[in-house]
Amino acid sequence: MKKQSTVLLDRMLAVIADVNARVAEREELVECIAIALLTRKNLFILGEPGQAKSYAINAFRSRITGARQFERLLSKQTDEEQLFGRVDLASLIPGSVPRDVLERNPQYQEMYGQLKAQLAIGQGADDLPDQMERHRKALAELHSGEPQVNTSGKIPEADVVFLDEIFKCNDGVLNSLLTALNERKYTNEGRTYPIPTISFFAASNEIPNFADPQEKILEALYDRLELKVVTANIADRDKRLAILRDKQAGRFGQITAVITLGELLDMQQAVGGIPIPDAVNELADDILCQLRKDGIPVSDRKYLNYYPIVQAKAWLSGHPAVEPEDLLALKNYLWQKPGERTMVEAVLSRMCVNPMQDKTDNIRSMAMDMYSDFEAAAANQRKKALVKLRGEAVRLYGMQQELAAAAQTDKEKALTDALLADLEKITNKAHTSVGFVPAPLDQLEQLVHL
Repeated sequence: MKKQSTVLLDRMLAVIADVNARVAEREELVECIAIALLTRKNLFILGEPGQAKSYAINAFRSRITGARQFERLLSKQTDEEQLFGRVDLASLIPGSVPRDVLERNPQYQEMYGQLKAQLAIGQGADDLPDQMERHRKALAELHSGEPQVNTSGKIPEADVVFLDEIFKCNDGVLNSLLTALNERKYTNEGRTYPIPTISFFAASNEIPNFADPQEKILEALYDRLELKVVTANIADRDKRLAILRDKQAGRFGQITAVITLGELLDMQQAVGGIPIPDAVNELADDILCQLRKDGIPVSDRKYLNYYPIVQAKAWLSGHPAVEPEDLLALKNYLWQKPGERTMVEAVLSRMCVNPMQDKTDNIRSMAMDMYSDFEAAAANQRKKALVKLRGEAVRLYGMQQELAAAAQTDKEKALTDALLADLEKITNKAHTSVGFVPAPLDQLEQLVHL
């Protein structure tokens, strides 16, 4: 099983590398496309026209063989029928049989196949046409008059969907898209159809002004596009020229790596099996609290659904379990407004690249504040202030001990040892300043709890 997962990973990485070779400076977007497909999430790309947003999406999905595709450029004139199919008028005529009923009926399809084969070789059809007509009439008795929707080639029969200029849709289409994106369902003529779509991809060169009452209705649609990426023009001159040369040489758009739809489904299972340590969940919660403290709203729903993304990132990185650095993938998940991206990425980098460093620095900062409060006390209040400092020092010592017990590498152990040394220095300095004999923190803990 492990070998199979490795083979699947190699195939996905090959597709990612192949797409990246066809576009410049779109590594972040291409990885997000892969993560969306691996987690069945939806992805929104924000960027100016001409930044290869559509090209990157189309290049990736064209490398999934066997996957049914649907693409549409939306406008105010786009109606539901163009996206979800239209009522088969024949299904409303008495005595008729809807096309999809005939297509799903194995007996009718078998006779149809036999008839087609006989006619192809010039053989007589015998009584097959009569048998088919009798069978069709029997089906008509069961299904005649039932409105049927012809969804062939539309979203209800698509595995991957790309909707360009998604915010240009009208109110009628909006409600149908909301259900499709969120629940993978579509209702027409009183019947609800399941939608097999793995991921919806959407693009736009602008985000609606949700403060405008006329555009606020689009906010729910925006919220259902969980992953979000912002693109920019190619900054590196050499990369621009490399793409230009590929186009001029006719190499642009060539496909050298593919995966099948079945392999993608197997990849999704492999991603779902990546374990998430409790320490990672706790770190994710710490990130949530920090972002909320910084004024970035992250809903409970968003937080409680973060884990598939980091599982996918861990799988793509070849990690047997989710590691703190895999949470960096959340930089395209936790923001809502483009202006929040920089702050979200800064928080993730600080807390995930070396989480032990961040935790020890926080405790060290609290210790410095503790000592500053002690020094600010009046001379005749120093001894009383020392009692308060001791209690706080013991609390911080307890936090340091918890970190030391959780340390898993020599580097993390060194960080907790350094923190302990700093805590000892601070408490010793406070004791000495009032003429008290310093005591190690482990002894001070026992004294405080007497």
